Amino acid sequence: MNTIAPNFTKNTVDFFNQFEEFFDSSPDLLCVAGFDGYFKRINPSVSKLLEYNEEELLSRPINDFIFEDDRLSTSNARKRLSKKIGLCNFENRYVTKSGRVIWLLWTSFPVLKDRLVFAIAKNITYKKELEQERNSHLTKLTKINNELKQLTYTTAHDLRSPVNNLLAVFDLLDTSTITDPETLELISIIEITTQSLKKTLIDHVAILDKKNEEDEQLEILNLNIILREVLSSINSLIQNSKAKITIDFTEAETIFFNKTSLKSIFLNLVTNSIKYSKHGSVPIINFSSHRFNGSTQLTITDNGIGFDMEKVKDKIFGLHQKFNSMEDSNGIGLYLVYNHVTNLGGHICLESKVNKGAKFTIVFKD
Repeated sequence: MNTIAPNFTKNTVDFFNQFEEFFDSSPDLLCVAGFDGYFKRINPSVSKLLEYNEEELLSRPINDFIFEDDRLSTSNARKRLSKKIGLCNFENRYVTKSGRVIWLLWTSFPVLKDRLVFAIAKNITYKKELEQERNSHLTKLTKINNELKQLTYTTAHDLRSPVNNLLAVFDLLDTSTITDPETLELISIIEITTQSLKKTLIDHVAILDKKNEEDEQLEILNLNIILREVLSSINSLIQNSKAKITIDFTEAETIFFNKTSLKSIFLNLVTNSIKYSKHGSVPIINFSSHRFNGSTQLTITDNGIGFDMEKVKDKIFGLHQKFNSMEDSNGIGLYLVYNHVTNLGGHICLESKVNKGAKFTIVFKD
């Protein structure tokens, strides 16, 4: 059984006495940490998962057990706790005694009079590994699918030339000089089969052309309608974050673009703005449209943590590029936005400063 730290107040001691059995038997990680950065009380699940005994965990700073890349974000979260700000759904990584990296999801609240933090954590390593594996597979499958589509399309087109050449041979062939009935029948079968092959190839290419047209279909889209559909699909996220979203598409109400791509652009930029909002601040996201030099421009601004443009430079839209310590960053969202825009002839640029938000400007091809 754990001993109760001698500097705990009577109310804290009474609390532990009342919930001693629950504390010690819980499969979740339960702990009490001090504002000085040390564990004061842990349950057996903490020792079991981290592979350190209780004495080792209580005698060393908590930061010693945290994965190096997550120490800064954890330190910042700890500072917020000391200011009477609770912590919910905070993720960070710890390193076990054997060197294994594990992901923990924390809910914590401070007790200022005792200068303590009560916290509970769940091991979400398996979930995070599945997410990473899924993202990796998604990227690979997208690449393979595009390569197979291109190969199929090219093969179908290329096969038509030799088939046409073969049919040209039949046009040049003088069958009147062939007297053997069996030979004439075989030639006729080969010609009919070749004609059938040509038709099959033509039909196949037509299907591929139609599919490509559907994938890249352009139409006149109402910006407000499309954005409202996207916002409706993530209404719970917006409500939980208390995000404030303003929309002004009066200067340019429509664009000629692909609907699926536009929805993906809106979705990724909105969710990123909420995900990377400054702690303690309500996310503010502004959408506006403009006409400039004959082109339609879409501007999206937020008041989030922003980017250090000197560091990110031309990497900002690269695949799997991450520029902050947030654990659920995967570097895919802005990559998708960039490709949706550039694949249809547009371009996108970013203006940003650290803790000053971000401004994305998308110029659509008319």
